[in-house]
Amino acid sequence: MTHTRLRVMAATSLPAWLETSMAEYVASRIRSGDTEAQAEVAMRKSVDTWFPGGTPAPGHHVWDVVDGDDTVVGSLWIGPFEPAGRDWWVFDIEIAEAHRRRGHARRALEQAHVVAKDAGAASIGLNVFGYNTGAAELYEQLGYGVTSVQMKIPLD
Repeated sequence: MTHTRLRVMAATSLPAWLETSMAEYVASRIRSGDTEAQAEVAMRKSVDTWFPGGTPAPGHHVWDVVDGDDTVVGSLWIGPFEPAGRDWWVFDIEIAEAHRRRGHARRALEQAHVVAKDAGAASIGLNVFGYNTGAAELYEQLGYGVTSVQMKIPLD
């Protein structure tokens, strides 16, 4: 089994990570049916809400996911969905393609669940885009249940 741990992301790494994370968020929203303008508005709202002044909002955690060789293999961001709320959210988890299918995401999320629970969280949720079937499988295995489903058919 590969070792995985969470390490607080350095403040100097946050701007580049946030830019990449938000670009991927916009691309995912467009792939799922948003217009570019809609995706950009959603992204801007996320940044303004969760990263005021460029730093994580109170209670939010942004980590590097690190393997046993101290190599950064991904990132994870969690926090309360509303300020000081007990319902938390996995806002972003990304494991680099070369390091996938080794259990890093599973172990990172398990560790994040402990952090959230210790901070008083009653639940932790997440969104998974419909095309990301591998992630959806993992989340089901970890005990996440479906709370809503949106579906769409292109008419072009």
